[in-house]
Amino acid sequence: MTASVHRVLAQQPVTSLEEYRAAGGGQGLEEAASSGPEAVIDEIDAAGLRGRGGAGFPTGRKWRAVLGNESVDFKASVVVNAAEGEPGSFKDRAILRANPYHVIEGAIIAARVLDAAEVIIATKQTFERERRVLQHAVDEVKAAGWAEGLRLQVFAGPSEYLYGEETALLETLDGRYPFPRIAPPYRRGLEEVVEHPADLAAHSKSAAHVEMAQPEGEAPPTLASNSETFANVPAILVNGAEWFRSVGTEQSPGTVVCTISGCVQHAGVAELAMGTPLRVAIEEIGGGAIDGRTLRAALSGVANPAILADQFDVPLSYEGLRAIGAGLGSAGFILYDDTSDMVSVAAGIARFLAVESCGQCAACKKAGLGIADGLALLSRSHASDHDQDVLAQHLDAVTEGARCNLATQQQVVVRSLLDNFPEVELHRERRTPSVEPEPMAALADISDGVATIDEREARKQPDWTFDEEYSGKWPADRLDDHRAPGTL
Repeated sequence: MTASVHRVLAQQPVTSLEEYRAAGGGQGLEEAASSGPEAVIDEIDAAGLRGRGGAGFPTGRKWRAVLGNESVDFKASVVVNAAEGEPGSFKDRAILRANPYHVIEGAIIAARVLDAAEVIIATKQTFERERRVLQHAVDEVKAAGWAEGLRLQVFAGPSEYLYGEETALLETLDGRYPFPRIAPPYRRGLEEVVEHPADLAAHSKSAAHVEMAQPEGEAPPTLASNSETFANVPAILVNGAEWFRSVGTEQSPGTVVCTISGCVQHAGVAELAMGTPLRVAIEEIGGGAIDGRTLRAALSGVANPAILADQFDVPLSYEGLRAIGAGLGSAGFILYDDTSDMVSVAAGIARFLAVESCGQCAACKKAGLGIADGLALLSRSHASDHDQDVLAQHLDAVTEGARCNLATQQQVVVRSLLDNFPEVELHRERRTPSVEPEPMAALADISDGVATIDEREARKQPDWTFDEEYSGKWPADRLDDHRAPGTL
């Protein structure tokens, strides 16, 4: 008996609005129209739906916060965050390929509830297949009149890892680089309501060149949520909160779309009830360990500490993974076995995060690059005692003044790897052969059980260029204007 379910991830691709409607699509919109905003939010609250983008924030509470911060002069926006870039995660693209219509329907429901003016589905320029599927679905939805009175569009953004961070994504939608903000995530900023944004940029204290709206300001709020979160909404309204809670756990009801890749028989994506043990996901989705090998660890992307093999019975829930000091993240798990050198893995993760750091926070970029350099020396068994002391200092300093979670990821994930695997001491004592840092990047695709990573990451410089030589500058220092590159 398989553990997989099919609430969000369709078994067979839904390729037309007609096909979607024949299976009951659109009933969620009808239910929302007849119930009214408060009743819809109450039902989402009762269902216990939590954001599937990684943080697990209660969806109903988020909608209510946006509704409670309506601007007198400007309408809200709804943003679908489909800018998937966490290494090891492919669930958003799997959902969009299988059925973009319930994602769009869920977002339109949110827009009607919040009296929003627009729905933006934010994905990446590199997601060409998903953008074609989305644009086709959007065109059909518009023609059917579902989006009447709404601006509904697909937005293609940059490939940077931080573009998937909620506030950085909103920066990009406003025409700037994907630099995280220090602000409530449901605030868009002021560029939309000032006459001269260049003047604002000139006087801004932010490397993102924008001052933040406050609750008493004029700027309209924005609801931004992950595509999987929106995909759950229509069925909750049609079937009810009790139906949604019929699978999952009390604190983590419903299902989760999980990706398994790395040292397994085959990579894949499947939808499982929350609370399913990680070990079951590894076996059912990935086929278990490669023949003759033994699994020793899993990483939930590069956002949470390592999960050791003796912890694989942990339930896939927010509370379950938190109880062992880890996190569910976007439920994209990379598996490592007895052929993996975890110092090499740590070095690859450190490089990825250091390169993808935007440089607004000096410690994040400077210490992050120092961590990457120190771990590269360590993985090659070339690190002196002094090099190791400097590495430890960088790990202590990297989170100073951090405005987003990237620096904390660098510190927590790297330390979890250095603290738990015997090869670390062998490299420190230079008693094991040199190993190059493990390549780490977002997944480019999963096809026929084979996961491929974005090979461009290996050539990416810390200034976010692909130049042969590193300029020595950080992304936040390179800007000659306040617009994001290649997005508008």
